[in-house]
Amino acid sequence: MKNRGEFGFIEGIREMFASLPDNGFEGIGDDCAVLPIGNDEALVFTSDMLNENIHFRCDISTPYQIGYKSLVVNVSDVAAMGAKPVATLLSLALPKSCFGNWTDEFMRGYHDASTKYGVKLVGGDTTASVNDISINVTAIGRVPIANIKRRSAAKAGDLIMVTGKLGASNVGLHDLLAGRTDTENAKIHLAPEARVEEGQWLAQHEDVHAMMDISDGISSDLLHILNESQVSAIVPERYVPVAKGAVLYEATNGGEDYELLFTVGGRNIQQLMDDFEAKFGKPLYVIGSLIESEDGNHTLGWECEGGIRYDEKTGGYRHF
Repeated sequence: MKNRGEFGFIEGIREMFASLPDNGFEGIGDDCAVLPIGNDEALVFTSDMLNENIHFRCDISTPYQIGYKSLVVNVSDVAAMGAKPVATLLSLALPKSCFGNWTDEFMRGYHDASTKYGVKLVGGDTTASVNDISINVTAIGRVPIANIKRRSAAKAGDLIMVTGKLGASNVGLHDLLAGRTDTENAKIHLAPEARVEEGQWLAQHEDVHAMMDISDGISSDLLHILNESQVSAIVPERYVPVAKGAVLYEATNGGEDYELLFTVGGRNIQQLMDDFEAKFGKPLYVIGSLIESEDGNHTLGWECEGGIRYDEKTGGYRHF
């Protein structure tokens, strides 16, 4: 496969394996793989890898914080499908120096996050590493099939929404790198929350069409929905809810906010927003709308003072 960046790499994998039997699984394209299990229910599976000096640094994060966050970021993918997390598998590649106090504290953090979200650790693997730490978590959820929210279900005319303000985690990372470890945003970066209850609640509403979590920034993550649903989007920059201490660029490109990004259609949107705020004590934010794509190009346009800007290279986190 040619080097086509992260999106192209994933698409190449999907094409390569398209001819193989699916054995009941839905294919690549969502936050989780889906396996129907009967009685109108399905299991969802997701796997995420965290590597030292890429996703975390041991000089600014404690072993406890790394363990806690490793669980949360995977549970967030399950939440994005509208599912209830039920189990995880954990695999670790560790230098010899980590065995003992480091692993004890890491597992304590992983256990506390598992307790918070009611998730059982049911298996995994450990192996040696020459230098850096690698962490791989597989999370499993359970969901009524009718409630599953797929990235491919968005429709032209939908509004685009998020469950919270954006950019705090990115600001928190910069605080930590500057030695400011006790700021509110630093705490958010080190101990994020997965929107599990919110995801299950939204999944019960037919007017909610597509959904995913925000891990790489909306300028990148929204493109997944656009490409899978074959639609385009207009996002007025003034509509983006910016977290305290952040600026617009951090809110759209920073990543690791783990809020839910979703699309909504129908006549009862205001009722949905009112009911959500009544239940969770916080608002939903409308950030834009979906439109029909032209000429097969699924574009993200940012409405600003000078008109609509289409970035040749979108922001957000890129792995390659």
